[in-house]
Amino acid sequence: MLAPSPLVDPFGRAVTYLRVSVTDRCDLRCAYCMAEDMVFLPKKELLTIEELDRLCSAFVRKGVRKIRLTGGEPLVRRGIMDLINGLSRHLDSGALDELTLTTNATQLSRYADDLARAGVKRLNISMDTLDPEAFRRITRGGDLAKVLEGVDAALGAGLKLKINAVALKDDNVADLPDLIEWAHSKSMDATLIEIMPMGEIGPDRGDQFASLLALRDDFAKRWTLTDIPDRTGGPARYVRVEETGGKLGFITPLTGNFCEGCNRVRVTCTGQLYMCLGQEDMADLRTPLRASEGDLLLEDAIDEAITRKPKGHDFVAQAAAGASAARHMSVTGG
Repeated sequence: MLAPSPLVDPFGRAVTYLRVSVTDRCDLRCAYCMAEDMVFLPKKELLTIEELDRLCSAFVRKGVRKIRLTGGEPLVRRGIMDLINGLSRHLDSGALDELTLTTNATQLSRYADDLARAGVKRLNISMDTLDPEAFRRITRGGDLAKVLEGVDAALGAGLKLKINAVALKDDNVADLPDLIEWAHSKSMDATLIEIMPMGEIGPDRGDQFASLLALRDDFAKRWTLTDIPDRTGGPARYVRVEETGGKLGFITPLTGNFCEGCNRVRVTCTGQLYMCLGQEDMADLRTPLRASEGDLLLEDAIDEAITRKPKGHDFVAQAAAGASAARHMSVTGG
């Protein structure tokens, strides 16, 4: 049997990185990510654990080397360790280089050891401040102590962590230097992210937006920043903070387009494949998944979708128009 053809988009970019949202649910309600009164999807619309495994495995056969499980919060999905333990066979075979997660860390004290045993080496932790009151406000009721407990459990299990923080002009910009220095003191990298126009959340995102270009200039007055060429398969551009010895990344969808080397696609928890985070075009993978016990229809749908992968996103145009992608970040997968 011929091996499946690798995934190459119309611009010659090989798609080797898959981000999969396993649930739209979360135990926090971050103000920039979700509406306060979110209506979650009916469970029958979500892919089952078995379907998620089939889907991920099809992408692995087509040359995907890295899978990141996201949400919502992936660790609130029932059966999540069944999925992770199942996908770890691709790590064992060498077909997959990395299986990782983005998590808010609230469940990590429970799952850290299991993740390490399954072959997960690295996690991204979504965490925007070290101030308990600011954390509670941003997350609409979250408990920072629970997150810190999860971080310590993950470090104790030998997992490598990176802290991801969304820069919010009025809520956490003043807290970011302390967050970065804390992360570096624990040998964790840190990455800052500009707020993205994803989903209707109530307040105007223009009021929350903080330019990372301006923030970097401010940081340069506090620390010595040295550009470094490190890339982790994502859109961040990195510097070394000489005073701490740690890495600091900047993801700038609005002030600095990062699309030229895009190697990734996203699948929602309902099986919709988005070839670009900032575009509405998508392909339905749930229907071919459920239409046959074999994967030929699924693989054909994936192949067709990659021919429509665009050159870049429309975040700048959306922000200028005061618009946003209709879907929430929690549905697409952060």
